[in-house]
Amino acid sequence: MNLSEMRILNMPLRRIGVGIVILIAIVSLWPFYSVPTGSRGVVTQFGKIVGIEGEGLAVLPPWRKLSNFSIRAEKADIENAEGSTSDTQPVKVSMTVRYSITPDRVAEVFEKYSHDGNLSSYVQTATQEIFKAVTAKYTAPDLIAQRAKVSSDINAALREKLTLYGAQVINIDMRNFAFSDSYMHAINDKVTQEQLRLAAENKLKTVEAEQKQKVAIAEAEANARKAEADGEAYANLTIAKAQAEALRVQNAALAQNKEVLELRRIEVEKIKAEKWNGALPTAIYAGAPIPFLNVGK
Repeated sequence: MNLSEMRILNMPLRRIGVGIVILIAIVSLWPFYSVPTGSRGVVTQFGKIVGIEGEGLAVLPPWRKLSNFSIRAEKADIENAEGSTSDTQPVKVSMTVRYSITPDRVAEVFEKYSHDGNLSSYVQTATQEIFKAVTAKYTAPDLIAQRAKVSSDINAALREKLTLYGAQVINIDMRNFAFSDSYMHAINDKVTQEQLRLAAENKLKTVEAEQKQKVAIAEAEANARKAEADGEAYANLTIAKAQAEALRVQNAALAQNKEVLELRRIEVEKIKAEKWNGALPTAIYAGAPIPFLNVGK
């Protein structure tokens, strides 16, 4: 192979090499970056944070680097967090904590805790510590009866704790809230006894109410009969008084005017005489009046 042929062969290789160099330079010096939705772009220069880019296109000089940092809602699962009540009863719970990084604290979190916005390990540790602190304030019965308040206390304490890490709590889901088996058996037995006691009390109250109802009905019926008898007695008394008053008035009138009685006797005799058929009575009693005789002149 002569020199001219070698030159012709080396020309494509040179072009390929130049192309590779140009490609490497473009990739290394590419100034365009994209920050996805729900993220922030942390701009560093030689390892130092020099700015925060929002969502969308970012144009940077080659000596700066952009790292995408998520501010979306994240979750941390805490399985079987352990605590103890004020009356020394062990208790466990599983929780899911949803949180997100506060946007204006991205640079702080990136520098101190996480380069991508994931704080699960910090959230898990903080949640377990707070669960122990909160449960220690309650007795076991109160922890069961006031579960909503316990959850609220944990939520408030965790919000304050995660603020130190630049995160904010979205919500907490508590599940598998349980005590030891022996304590749960004791609780179930106590609940059963309480239910039986309440059932017996309710039955006794029902019987007492039925007896009181029967007594009330009997008393009402007796009162009704008494009222009816009193009404009849009062009516009879009123009638008797009225009759006595009438007789008294009549007697008083007769005593004052005896001619009224004689006049009435005459009227009665007149009526009898008008109805007489002319036949004499077969027997005349002493003192009996003799009918008038119509004797012709």
